[in-house]
Amino acid sequence: MNNNKKIAILMGGNSSEREISLMSGNAILASLHKENKNAFAIDTKKYSILDLKREGFNQVFIALHGRGGEDGTVQAILDFLNLPYTGSGVMASSISIDKIRTKLIWKGYGLKSSNFIWLTYDQVSDELNKKIKHAISILGLPLLVKPNREGSSIGISKVNTINELPKALEIAFNYDKDIIIEQFIVGEEYSVGILGDKILPLIQIKTSSNFYNYQDKYFSNNTQYCFSNKLSNKQKINLQKLVLSAWHVLGCKGCGRIDVMTDINGEFYLLEVNTSPGMTDHSLIPLAAEQAGISFSKLVIKILELAN
Repeated sequence: MNNNKKIAILMGGNSSEREISLMSGNAILASLHKENKNAFAIDTKKYSILDLKREGFNQVFIALHGRGGEDGTVQAILDFLNLPYTGSGVMASSISIDKIRTKLIWKGYGLKSSNFIWLTYDQVSDELNKKIKHAISILGLPLLVKPNREGSSIGISKVNTINELPKALEIAFNYDKDIIIEQFIVGEEYSVGILGDKILPLIQIKTSSNFYNYQDKYFSNNTQYCFSNKLSNKQKINLQKLVLSAWHVLGCKGCGRIDVMTDINGEFYLLEVNTSPGMTDHSLIPLAAEQAGISFSKLVIKILELAN
């Protein structure tokens, strides 16, 4: 990589994942400085990215998480400025942050994903509640209630009884006007990282919480990330094929992560995709890369090399 390139690391922003984005961005910045790269931190909450070209930036590392940075908005501006950037393009980013449309595409392509109900704020009524309860009777309990376009497990609740549903809906609607009520799959959770067209080592996630939540992801020291698992070679191959198909059908590129669950029969179900994964000391992509013999600094360089 040309050391003379002026690299902007976009971080912070206005989303509910601002804190994590700043952690990711600062880790990337320190790594690039360690590699003697001409990199600068750009907090998009305080700086207009329309000025990047005028100020001589040649390349952009997107360390933004959530809406305003991971949803195609920033990508569209960078395309307009003709600046190469890391991660997926406009369409793939805007679809991938949308859990509902991602699952619809996966299901339409014949890829297994958990069953769900799509609910908008305007639909809430006594009559609709009857329909929700009927649908839930089909999905079964427990289930997960999620804001449609949030990441890092923000606004997610696990519902074990029907009486817990109203509070879960209230929490989710605080973050999005569209929510997803999703079948809770009881099994093992795996995170599968993608770097270019290669699958990084599989990580099995073990947590004592009800589900893998915000605290578990970024702050808890009790979450276990296991590279040894009981999957057979055939299962591993099938999982890799499933993940690459899910990644490519959405048009994703660069570096990202897809989360998967197994059911009690060992069948894999796609959960969601992350096109701008965290780069903190608790993040899964750096952990998987390290297991593959790729240091954090080399991972950051490789992600930049994939930028276009």
